[in-house]
Amino acid sequence: MADESAAWREVARGMHDPRISDREGHLVDRSRLDDSEVDQIVRVMQSLRGWHETQRRMSEASRRYMKLNETDMRAIRYLVAARNQGEIATPGAISAYLGISSASTTKLLDRLEHGGHIVRAPHPTDRRALAISVTDTTRAAARESVGRLHARRFAVAAALTSAERETVIRFLDALSATEVDDDDVDDAAAEGPAGPPQS
Repeated sequence: MADESAAWREVARGMHDPRISDREGHLVDRSRLDDSEVDQIVRVMQSLRGWHETQRRMSEASRRYMKLNETDMRAIRYLVAARNQGEIATPGAISAYLGISSASTTKLLDRLEHGGHIVRAPHPTDRRALAISVTDTTRAAARESVGRLHARRFAVAAALTSAERETVIRFLDALSATEVDDDDVDDAAAEGPAGPPQS
């Protein structure tokens, strides 16, 4: 079992090491980096992977605790945030936040209402809209699960210096900017694994 654990860890490390996954340098330009720098970058990528795995496990634990799926949990977090900020949440705002259709939002709200997580009420100023609020019981449960996790994460960020936080912000913002859109994915698929056709 120990050998298997070491083996999968080595394979996982290779996923982030371009000296293994991109030996010919088709994707990653390493010309200005020495091995110690590449090692450090690989450690950064491994740490990110570790955080993603931890985040996934924590999210799953919260969903099990709340007995909700991921989209439902996102909706609950939005409703708690709206309540904390004194904002009136509407189905349209929830739909926009989650990036789902009106029909899907209606089904989601039906599930949450049936489970005793939300209350629908007439909007106080817009007769065409509904006001959606989270119940006190669900808000307390979210505080005990998601809220406590967020507090621990906040403490980690608070332990950094101001300069360190700015470095982390720049790094994470730059990572977010690497997102590809659907057209990029379609183009890459059309080119195939060997790249664009040679003329």
